[in-house]
Amino acid sequence: PLPYTAQRTMEWQPNQEGLAQIVGLLRECRSTVPGVQLRIQQQLQTFNTIRDYNNYLVYIFARLKGEQEFVRTVAGLQLKNNIKDYYTSMAPEVRTFIKSDVLGVIGDSATTVRRTVSSIVTTIVNHEGLEGWPGLIQHLVELLHNPDQNVVDGSINTISILCEDHALNMDSEGAGRPVGVLVPQLIALFRSPNPAHRKIAIASVNQFVYEMPQGMLVHMDAYLRGVFFLSNDTNTEVRRKVCQAFVALMESRADFLVPHMRNVIQYMLHTTQSKDPHVALDACEFWPIVSEYGPAKDNITEVLTSLIPVLLNGMVYGEDDVLAMEAEEEQEAQRQDAEKDIRPRFHQSRTAGGDGHTNNDDDDDDEDDDDDEDDDDEDDDDSNEWNLRKCSAASLDVLASHFQDQILPVLLPLIKERIEPTNSWVARESGILALGAIAEGCNLGIKQYLPQIVPFLLSILNDKTAKSFLRGITCWTLSRFSRWVLAQPLDVYFRPMLEALCASILDDNKKVQETACSAFATLEEVAQTDILPYLTPVLQTLVTAFSKYQAKNLLILYDSIMTLSDAVGNELSRPEFVAILMPPLIAKWNALDDQDRSLLPLLETLTSISVAMGQGFAPFAPPVYARCMKLIETTLLAQHMHAQNPAGVDAPDKDFMVCGLDLISGICEGLGPGAEPLVLASTLPVLLNECMKDAALDVRQSAFALVGDLVKSVAIQHLALYLKEYVVVLVANLNPDHISVCNNSSWALGEIAIRIPDDMRQFVPQITELLIRVMNRLNLNRNLLENTAITLGRLGLIAPEIVAPHIESFIQNWCLALRQIRDNVEKDSAFRGMIRMIQLNPNVVVKYLVYICDAIASWYYPKDDLREMFQQVLHMYKSGMGEVWNQYYATFPAQLRTVLQVGKLLHNDHNELMD
Repeated sequence: PLPYTAQRTMEWQPNQEGLAQIVGLLRECRSTVPGVQLRIQQQLQTFNTIRDYNNYLVYIFARLKGEQEFVRTVAGLQLKNNIKDYYTSMAPEVRTFIKSDVLGVIGDSATTVRRTVSSIVTTIVNHEGLEGWPGLIQHLVELLHNPDQNVVDGSINTISILCEDHALNMDSEGAGRPVGVLVPQLIALFRSPNPAHRKIAIASVNQFVYEMPQGMLVHMDAYLRGVFFLSNDTNTEVRRKVCQAFVALMESRADFLVPHMRNVIQYMLHTTQSKDPHVALDACEFWPIVSEYGPAKDNITEVLTSLIPVLLNGMVYGEDDVLAMEAEEEQEAQRQDAEKDIRPRFHQSRTAGGDGHTNNDDDDDDEDDDDDEDDDDEDDDDSNEWNLRKCSAASLDVLASHFQDQILPVLLPLIKERIEPTNSWVARESGILALGAIAEGCNLGIKQYLPQIVPFLLSILNDKTAKSFLRGITCWTLSRFSRWVLAQPLDVYFRPMLEALCASILDDNKKVQETACSAFATLEEVAQTDILPYLTPVLQTLVTAFSKYQAKNLLILYDSIMTLSDAVGNELSRPEFVAILMPPLIAKWNALDDQDRSLLPLLETLTSISVAMGQGFAPFAPPVYARCMKLIETTLLAQHMHAQNPAGVDAPDKDFMVCGLDLISGICEGLGPGAEPLVLASTLPVLLNECMKDAALDVRQSAFALVGDLVKSVAIQHLALYLKEYVVVLVANLNPDHISVCNNSSWALGEIAIRIPDDMRQFVPQITELLIRVMNRLNLNRNLLENTAITLGRLGLIAPEIVAPHIESFIQNWCLALRQIRDNVEKDSAFRGMIRMIQLNPNVVVKYLVYICDAIASWYYPKDDLREMFQQVLHMYKSGMGEVWNQYYATFPAQLRTVLQVGKLLHNDHNELMD
């Protein structure tokens, strides 16, 4: 039998009075009278307490075919929402009734009803999986052959959504592996006379390309023939799906395209030039991927002379874009920033430790530890939308990265032609954008032209009559050459570039302000302390901008100040610099209310400044610290009130608490022991204990970072009452699924361990076991790997006899992790612990000696006693191996032997490593 459709459940019948009441309410849903919609929703919500309410909705939706289409559709959508929220609590017979009747109207004459069926079916599958609805896919496939095109339409749309949401589940054994039945039927529809069905069919099959289940794999030849057949389809939406198919194959199974690569490349080159911008964009997505695919390199080389002009043309603003941008610019100049104009900004909690620094890391569920905004954003328009211009520039960037100077003979003459003063500003702008796109990939070949290019760009930036969009992209492109600029005598290019950017930061045009500020942040990050001779005018510029900028660009200005703080460090504490920078920041601090979200980026900025200034921040610390405590206390109180009365009290915005914790962390890091009086006069240790147990990951992340900074700045006896409970919570959070929380927990445990070694010994076995699991996890975040290694080393320092028996299970990854970081106090203590463990268990790690030597060789200036420990260990192994040593040592990489033998680390004339 067909699943719940051949024999419809007819036993249930509605109460006519109740049916009329619900239908009447649904009819009223069209009312525009104020308050009516809210009343109807509230009344319908109360019906959820009635056992048969969803049966009534099914009845109206599926059986009252004489009722208005609108009423039936609203009943179906109400049913879908109830399934979404209450399906697990619905009685089994209600679930069966829904399934039995809903599929019966999948071919309804009303399109909205058919679409609502698809939505209801997929919502049920979201709860039960395909396993919970046996035979569903097979039934939908059979409906594809129905002579009624409405039935086919309803079925294929439902299949489309199921493929999008549950492609993986379709290859599961519990679901009966329906993908093997579904794929050939969908491929057959590639030749449907209905273009909508062709589009949906190829889009649905494309969903299986990435996972490539067996049921898809066996039909790949038919799929490829079908895709090639559709490549010249007259329907633009179908051609978009063809382009998406080639992109998906290139990303996941390019081997299937290798025999056809030349033809595919020619097709995509032609389609990238489509007059339809959506088709062109989908085709353009192909180039960054194929450019990175080694076997296609020769094929790409063949079309470089054609491809580069196509990409360059794609980077030109269209006429409609220009009109819209100019109109928006004119409006923006005449109004204040509205809240909707400001992109959402989410505070990123502090991530501690690692390479001897504290930074803002990724979201906890992201393995990538580089969360900075992409400085390769090749667009200075204000749109967040991915478009052909951005994709073309990104494609050229990737092309430059892989083909490097090979593209310059083709590209540079085209750029030179475009940037001629006689050309339109949009043509010149695309040429300047192209220069920025290739700045890194072609950095060697383009160097010889930079003495002409940089002054040219500066002349445009200094030309106040030039279009704002032209000056904006020039800021970005200049920033891409920052490293070359800094490698020249500072007065030649750096100073003029700095002056031009500072002038642009104070431009009256908001877009120029934004791009100049971002470019300046890139420049100062590269310049580091080279910017010091110019710091006074730079700070004066930033302070002037502070009073000039509106809300949107103020956020970027804050970022520039934070980057500057990181770049110049403690130099910022010089009185003349403090006198310029701090007054406007403190004035803003005093002007903002505690619940004003504009306070959050200011808190972040002061965090960076407090760390950079160190003792120079001391005069500002007491009131800043006090307000942070107030933010934490207020948020915790609001959280308690919400927990007691969730319906009546809103949940607090925890970002204020997170930023408060981070700023206190910054004060502790900057002032060191100077922060102790502030901590002792407050309830911070108590509140911190509560923050450490918060359900929110970002709160815990910041709290753990503060624990580590606190034990470094406050005498340990003042925290003795709290440390044991702190440790218990920290150990419970050594879960690498939440990267930054785990990272900060590990780092804080290491900081505590070296300060109260005796009290920590009882926790060492448990912590060691957890950290080894973390350390041996595949593709582990780099910062977390480094902190885990450091803490393991520190545990070995305080309890080597406990950790040493496990050394074989982590020594290789430990050495690989810590060879990457620079000399610092954390690395010092970790290596001391490792040496103590090796001395207790030398035979176990002898097969990892090359890794140990490599890690030791990563030191530049170890302390004398640590250097001696290294020598003792290495000569212990040399002596133990006897005559075998020379043969074994000869297998070391030549560079490693050089460092160990004659480098500044272990050079010792009377005690050579090799006889």
